[in-house]
Amino acid sequence: MAFQAGGQRSAPRPVPVSLEAQAYLQDCAVLLEAVPHPSVVLDHRWDVVLSNSAFASLFREVSPHPTAMPGDNFLRFVLFHPDACTVLGEHESSWCLPMLAHFADAVERHGHDHGLQAIRREIAQDPLMEAAFRQGLPHWIRAVGERAVRHDGAVRPVTHPDPRWGATDCRVMDETTRTLEEMGYTRLTLVLREARRDRSRGRTARPTAAHLRVVPAPEV
Repeated sequence: MAFQAGGQRSAPRPVPVSLEAQAYLQDCAVLLEAVPHPSVVLDHRWDVVLSNSAFASLFREVSPHPTAMPGDNFLRFVLFHPDACTVLGEHESSWCLPMLAHFADAVERHGHDHGLQAIRREIAQDPLMEAAFRQGLPHWIRAVGERAVRHDGAVRPVTHPDPRWGATDCRVMDETTRTLEEMGYTRLTLVLREARRDRSRGRTARPTAAHLRVVPAPEV
């Protein structure tokens, strides 16, 4: 029942027990596949419950990673995958910091969740990421305002491996139905824009996931 981008998972995550809920998700998977833009259903840990072929296509050149593949957990991909900035443009300000803000809120609401605590420990293991989370993030939120951390309606840069799209923008649309919300899920669709941005964005992979500029790196 739980689908990875482009197909069924080899190790499915837990899904709702009720047959009605499972049938709803099956129909939701059909709906997602009919959408030409990347679309994904996430749980409160950002584990991917459903995703479509367009989502798989956007991340098809991402190298393998043991814990941070975009079709498994989208938050881990944004924070920890060294290839994240090759697909997600303006990675720190447009993707990483807003996701960290949502993560901080989730930790407050689901503080005892083992999956969230595992991500929190991984953040804490990296001094730069930890400093960004504890010190830089509150400062950034105060500077840009609460609206900057919202997903719905945000226009964020991406670089699609398909040259027909290339470096462009997407608008993040929150398409969570009431039924998905009751299941604890969120649906996001990245509506790709055909207009190309004049400013080019390189696809150079950053060497680690923790090089956030929201706080200065310690002097050597």
